[in-house]
Amino acid sequence: MKLLLGATVALLLGALAVSWQGMTRGVKNTPPDEIARLKKQVAELRAEQDKLQLERQIQQLKATTPPTPTPVANAAEIESMKAQLEANQAALAQLDAEKAAARDAKVAQDEEGLLSQRDLEKGDTELRRARMIAEALLIGRVTEYVEDAEYGGFITFSILMPEQVQPGTVLAIRRKTGVLGQLKVSDVTAEGGIANPLPGFGPVNPEVGDELILPPQY
Repeated sequence: MKLLLGATVALLLGALAVSWQGMTRGVKNTPPDEIARLKKQVAELRAEQDKLQLERQIQQLKATTPPTPTPVANAAEIESMKAQLEANQAALAQLDAEKAAARDAKVAQDEEGLLSQRDLEKGDTELRRARMIAEALLIGRVTEYVEDAEYGGFITFSILMPEQVQPGTVLAIRRKTGVLGQLKVSDVTAEGGIANPLPGFGPVNPEVGDELILPPQY
């Protein structure tokens, strides 16, 4: 079809050329608009001829270019990848099993150590007392100690567990694994609390940073 169109365009161009030459030689009084119309037709036909020629060249190029081969998966490579994946999964499973075994061993060791600790504490009350003091929850910290000759000494402290502190609460000062003495909370504010030493407080005065705990029940 395109070859036929190309031939038709070529014939039309030839006819127009002959017509144009005849008009040029024999007709001097041809109207300008007729000349312009013929020129336009010649230009359009030449453009169409160029377009058809370009399309024909493209079709020829496609016909001579071999199709891109589709890559075919290598069965051996696929099997190798599967084997590697299975090996990785097996290694991960073994690692998880080793971690679980180590965790279970540590739990068993901790339980054994706890039982041994309890056995020791049965014959050593001081050891039990030290453990209970060390394990007591931290309620607050001493921020200042004031010695007042008229009202007696008192401390101000920061509160870490507000739900455990209210006026009248008895707290103990913990230093390392020992207790210096006990205090009673007299006031609680948004900034912290105030507590006064109870009778029997030890000779060592509280210091900034001392820990406040609920007195353990020995």
